[in-house]
Amino acid sequence: MKFARLIGLPERSPASVQELICLCRSLLSERGEISGVRFASEALGIYKALDAPSRVAFFDALACEFSPDPIAVGRAGDAYRSNPSTANLATLQDVVEPPRQELFRRLNMAAGGTAALIEMRRQLLRELPAHTEWMAIEADLEHLLSSWFNRGFLTLQRIDWSTSASVLEKLIQYEAVHQIHGWSDLQRRLQADRRCFAFFHPALPGEPIIFIEVALTRGMSDSVQPLVDPLSPISNPHEADCAMFYSITNCQDGLRGVPFGSFLIKKVAEDLGREFRGLKKFATISPIPGFRAWLSKSVGQLEPSQGRKKWDALLRILESGTLTAETSEELEPACAYYLTGAKRGKEPIDPVERFHLRNGARLDRINLLADTSPNGIRSAAGMMVNYVYELSDLERNHESYTKRFKISLSHHIEWLANRSVFAAGVSGARVTCPGISVPVG
Repeated sequence: MKFARLIGLPERSPASVQELICLCRSLLSERGEISGVRFASEALGIYKALDAPSRVAFFDALACEFSPDPIAVGRAGDAYRSNPSTANLATLQDVVEPPRQELFRRLNMAAGGTAALIEMRRQLLRELPAHTEWMAIEADLEHLLSSWFNRGFLTLQRIDWSTSASVLEKLIQYEAVHQIHGWSDLQRRLQADRRCFAFFHPALPGEPIIFIEVALTRGMSDSVQPLVDPLSPISNPHEADCAMFYSITNCQDGLRGVPFGSFLIKKVAEDLGREFRGLKKFATISPIPGFRAWLSKSVGQLEPSQGRKKWDALLRILESGTLTAETSEELEPACAYYLTGAKRGKEPIDPVERFHLRNGARLDRINLLADTSPNGIRSAAGMMVNYVYELSDLERNHESYTKRFKISLSHHIEWLANRSVFAAGVSGARVTCPGISVPVG
């Protein structure tokens, strides 16, 4: 108990946490590389062995004991305000940086340090809703990991049937969009008319960071089932005019939000364009994961005069698992409005859409009965979206979206959205603007 007070922890902190914090402080004060590696290895070994309550105590200590000193920050800020010299700026930058950022850098010296810090962030993200006081810790880790996993450190590799079995097994394990049902299913996804690419990082050898699956097709696909059917016929890839990105999977939950997915899509599109000169279009067939949940909530806000009874009946049809072309057509304008008018702040509420719009893609087409799997019906009433990547327009679309929250979209989706009862019934606003860049902020 006296030891806990001595190092600034609550008296009931587990002995393992007390020892870990002591090691972390020693690591920050240590200047020798050899002893630093030893302290880092010991600290990570103790961290990995912590049970859930002990991890809570450790994260609490990181939040309290390894944050910037407010008095020192105030003094440095006052000094820079009165005299904005280079020396005062350097002092301010030094005291503003949380000591835990340097702690994480030094923990990274240990063998397996990067993987351990990614796992630490994964655990933080999982517990963050119940511990908002840890947000600063998570932000520090995201800042560092974004630097360590920038495009310059990543290597792109094509995955094919000759790739090591350990990597192929990881594809089956990690695939998060369209489940891979064993080796024969995976083998079909690696045939001549398919491509799979992954980013790797030297700190995680043999461990894919993110991977993308591509089908080389004639025309833009309006359904995902033929693309993931292990019994589908193999076509000649040199006759394809379209590359369909049908699955993008981030393999590391602890790297969520680190923006390397956009680099992957652009790099793969460029490489495929060089390999197959006949490719004219690069597009996705993408899920709409939040549509059904949003629809159920929005129907509850409709008035009887807005057709509430009809919408309640449509929801009952969906809940029964029955899906017809007629039902899908009824839902299509609502889906268009969800993609253009349902917001999280100034951005679309749909996470997949945000990802592609930030990358510079165009919201091009809604496809009915595109994913009739149980998950596809449950999450999006069987609908999927084509996002088109016009390489010449990516930078312009990206700038328009990130600076002014303008969505690049087709005239048809704009027309559908304006037909939806939800355009006026839920938000009181309609999506209107000439051209394909429609302000929705």
